[in-house]
Amino acid sequence: MDASTVLVLNGPNLNLLGEREPEVYGHLTLSDVEQVCRSAAALQGLTVDARQSNHEGILIDWVQEGRRGSAGIVINAGGYTHTSVALRDAISACHVPVVEVHISDIHAREVFRHHSYLTEVCSHAVIGQGVAGYAAAIDWIAAQRA
Repeated sequence: MDASTVLVLNGPNLNLLGEREPEVYGHLTLSDVEQVCRSAAALQGLTVDARQSNHEGILIDWVQEGRRGSAGIVINAGGYTHTSVALRDAISACHVPVVEVHISDIHAREVFRHHSYLTEVCSHAVIGQGVAGYAAAIDWIAAQRA
């Protein structure tokens, strides 16, 4: 991974965007999200490596892969946000900016979603801005490089 690449990681069930709870997550698909990211990155002179997994260990491996040498990491950990100390530990070992993203406002949803294990170890968070939050996260990473 090179210093002009933003690693965009999406966790469990985000492959179902556009189908699962569209009243919460909207009608755009994961492919649409990836295009939003690529467009935002291109405007900043960056590229995107977008990945999605339903498996916690794979997400941890990818965080470790991107923790050095990339421009930064954008992560929507889905349900692992509220459960994964292991993912938190992987993020805490990063030497690049990591931005936590959530399409919905997790603080306005069920009580169990209010706590994020990731927020304290991420460099920044973008919550409740819909898919546009991914572009905001990439813009924030680009601003840290300036």
